Amino acid sequence: MSGSFMARVGLGGFACGVILLYSLAVLPPLHWLICAMVVAVFITFTASSRWLRVVGILLTGVIAGLVWAGWQADNRQQSVLPEALEGRELEVSGYLCDVPSEGSFSSVRFGFCVEQWHSAGVSEVYPPHELPHQLRLAWYGDDVTTTPGHRLKLTVVLKRPHGAVNPEGFRYESWLYRKGFGATGTIRELSRDERVGCPLRCQYHHWRGDLIEATSQRLSEARHFPLMISLMIGYRGYMQPEHWGVLKATGTIHLVAISGLHLGLIAAGAGFICRRLLLTLPERRLSPAQLRGIVFLAVTVASLGYALVAGFSVPTRRALIMVVIAGWVLLGARKTGTFTGFLIALVLVLLSDPFSPLDQGFWLSFGAVSVLVLLFGLRLGQEGWFRGLLLAQLAVFAGLWPILSTLGQAQPVVGLAANLFAIPWVSLVVMPLLVVGAALLVLVPAADALVIGVLDLVFGVLWRGLSWLADLEFIMPAPGTLTIVAFSVVVLVALLVPFGGYRKASVGVVTLGIAAILFRAGAEGQQNAPVAYPELRVWDVGQGLSVMLREQDRVLVYDTGPALEGVYSSVESVLLPNLRALGVRRIDTLVISHGDGDHAGGLPLLFESFDVGRVITGEPGRLAGKLPAGVDTEACSGQVFVEMGELELNFWSSSGEAEGNDASCVLTIFSTNPPVEIVLPGDITRRVEKAFIAENSREGKSGDRYRVVLAPHHGSKTSSSETWVRRMAPDLAIFSAGYRHRFGHPHPEVVERYLSVGGDVMNTATSGAIRLELGSGSVITTLARARAPFWIRKPENR
Repeated sequence: MSGSFMARVGLGGFACGVILLYSLAVLPPLHWLICAMVVAVFITFTASSRWLRVVGILLTGVIAGLVWAGWQADNRQQSVLPEALEGRELEVSGYLCDVPSEGSFSSVRFGFCVEQWHSAGVSEVYPPHELPHQLRLAWYGDDVTTTPGHRLKLTVVLKRPHGAVNPEGFRYESWLYRKGFGATGTIRELSRDERVGCPLRCQYHHWRGDLIEATSQRLSEARHFPLMISLMIGYRGYMQPEHWGVLKATGTIHLVAISGLHLGLIAAGAGFICRRLLLTLPERRLSPAQLRGIVFLAVTVASLGYALVAGFSVPTRRALIMVVIAGWVLLGARKTGTFTGFLIALVLVLLSDPFSPLDQGFWLSFGAVSVLVLLFGLRLGQEGWFRGLLLAQLAVFAGLWPILSTLGQAQPVVGLAANLFAIPWVSLVVMPLLVVGAALLVLVPAADALVIGVLDLVFGVLWRGLSWLADLEFIMPAPGTLTIVAFSVVVLVALLVPFGGYRKASVGVVTLGIAAILFRAGAEGQQNAPVAYPELRVWDVGQGLSVMLREQDRVLVYDTGPALEGVYSSVESVLLPNLRALGVRRIDTLVISHGDGDHAGGLPLLFESFDVGRVITGEPGRLAGKLPAGVDTEACSGQVFVEMGELELNFWSSSGEAEGNDASCVLTIFSTNPPVEIVLPGDITRRVEKAFIAENSREGKSGDRYRVVLAPHHGSKTSSSETWVRRMAPDLAIFSAGYRHRFGHPHPEVVERYLSVGGDVMNTATSGAIRLELGSGSVITTLARARAPFWIRKPENR
């Protein structure tokens, strides 16, 4: 076996080792990994069989990848805010790590690189590696500005990285870990401090901040200003929700994330211009090797320059490495195969940033490149440019669909058409004009109006096309994973096999597959995936409440959590991805305890996404304004009957309360096998607790019945009275609250009260989503944080 083959095995093993680390629930000890690598190296050099040597090299590469990524991950986990410093006012000095942008509630948000901790005792007690190097900060107040200065001294209140943890959906805690933020917090005082040292990274961020400010001032009059800035210099802070909505609906978000497409275009343009200029020189002035070397240097410099202008973000750095390696293979006339170049680029990306596998863009980038390398290498290299572009886009669409499905993203049906239109337009028209426009802005100060006029024209065509496609109401049922994989395989093989008959047969198979999906969806209607045993899930929605109850194929949702327009919606971030992942297509019963925003958020989106049956609430009048037109509600009372198989559901609300927390609909769920009672009381206060107890005649635990109580009002001091806790005497009390929220829920006295009656206590803020499976004869409790990967904090009993 050749040395190049062995090298490819080692490179592939290293990449697999880095990626493998992020599937582990616990970070493996480095000393054990190093010992294992010594054994693998020994096998490699002592094995008599060639195949054993291959296995040894593969194991060495895998373990080396684990060691590299594990060492970096361990260092990152060490530099997290110590728990003892949470909630304290601390003084720090440093510089901006990124460009400030406007956030919710009139705030300004930015990353901050810490150079020095000033608070008494902090530096003395904690060594530098145990303190965060980067902070994610929010600045509130009347004097906030997006230009606070660059080197600053701040008084901040911090907390450890934290976010909601559910089986599916976006995890803010993972995003913070990926970005390297060791704490988040708010700014109490801010002042400029020119005494802070400004290393190269600081100078770069200062320069880019000035560049964005200057460019924004000159292009601010453009109609499509946010899109221009995004593609020209990679700053997306001006993008509005409507922009993201259109891009998401058409599968074209990649157009505004500076990545391989943009750097590839810059590299191709630089290479073309440089080569044309060099060819004008007299013959034999440059040898072919020198010509290729100069073109490669021009491509590298142009790509690096654009990457720096665009922010040198992780996707941009990844794209830069891939473009440089591709240029090295192609322009350097290397004998290195395309696959080897692909592996080298992959390993260099993982060496420069071992946290890359946490990015969805990592998988999409290398997935797309893999498909294109395979197809152009085996088949499409003989096609014309237009036909090649069409087939390549079809191949990428099919090849990335399984990856998108695995990542929890839907592949928009209009995405293929949108990209077939948008990619050529951006590649052949928008990007060249952007480069020329940027040059004119630098060289001709009076050219602003001309640049704005031309760019508005070309961006207008792009935006109108995408907006029209986004408005198309073409709804196709979401196919299963096996169907998606089968579709991808059939399409890719059809593109590779040069037999027309096979391609026609493939078209027929795909057409029949789509027809079968549509027919099956029509036959099944909105049928939910059944469950073997009843289950209750308390979602982690922060400071709010949302619960799902399932029995066979029946689904009940109790409250939908909080929603703040343009900021956060638990329906969008938590309910939609988790319900869809569970096979829920219809909500048979929706119970909204009362109309507060942390219990009844995101209702229009929920009704758009699911077929909803009955709606029951304690505040029908208040809820009417939050529901779509034509949706009827039922008042919560003992007269309401809901059938859910063998479960018994009792509804109750205080007869004397018409609005507010005390109007909450209280739902009690009874199960006979196992004997379980679950009480969902909404936000009732102590006064209504007494009425509920009086009318429901509870005397502590009901024999051997296991009782679960969701603490009223998130564990507020105004609820969970001593009488309530004593009479309910729950085996398990669950709090649904936000982590270190300003309301302070749950109150320590309330937590202690529940503990005093001998029950367990769980809090979604520190446990993540909580699942109770009412199995045959037992209750199985599962905490989302217990099953989360190693960088997510494990469950805590508070």
